[in-house]
Amino acid sequence: MSKEDEQLTEVSHTYLDLEMKSDQFGEFLPILQQGFGVVARVGCTLDKLLSLQWGLSPDYVARRITTIFLDSRPIDDVNRAVIREGAVIALSGAMPGLVGATMRRGGYYAAMRGGITYQETAADVPDRIATVRVKLFNLLLPELGPDFLRRGMILGPSELTDFFAGKPASFWQGCAKAFLNGRAVGPALLQSGELFPPGATVCLAVNFHEIEV
Repeated sequence: MSKEDEQLTEVSHTYLDLEMKSDQFGEFLPILQQGFGVVARVGCTLDKLLSLQWGLSPDYVARRITTIFLDSRPIDDVNRAVIREGAVIALSGAMPGLVGATMRRGGYYAAMRGGITYQETAADVPDRIATVRVKLFNLLLPELGPDFLRRGMILGPSELTDFFAGKPASFWQGCAKAFLNGRAVGPALLQSGELFPPGATVCLAVNFHEIEV
């Protein structure tokens, strides 16, 4: 584990680890689209967050992440946008139609956005470990979603309770193992919500495998 990774794990959470069959990935799409917390070092530019912390190459960011929203405002320059604690970062591939072309990062129609485009107004953001919220869309869901799930995402107790409560039997049949803070737990407890007290934050990590369950 690198020094950076050690620092990012200093934030205290309840840890829930799942081992799932690969064909169950689609069950997690609602979480990836609605948004999830990620522990990160803030006070840096979006470019540094994407490359140094999340390990995405500049080529991938340029070619695949063509639309980015920071706190609901479209981004053109990832080198100038500064990440603050609690920031909401939405990442998307190319979106269809004129709206998609308008929101495209640095695209021909970007000037049509006018005042809604993100503008950095200050750079005095503390360099510290905090949580940001991430949302993924379209082609980035299968490309980035599994890695975010593997590394762990921060969710509130009600979010997890609602997520597990609606899962069909096939979901649980595809779950080989579930551990809460290293202790094995079963579907009934996860669905009940009793494991997630109000006010708690849970770090959900999911590994997908071709496994026999």
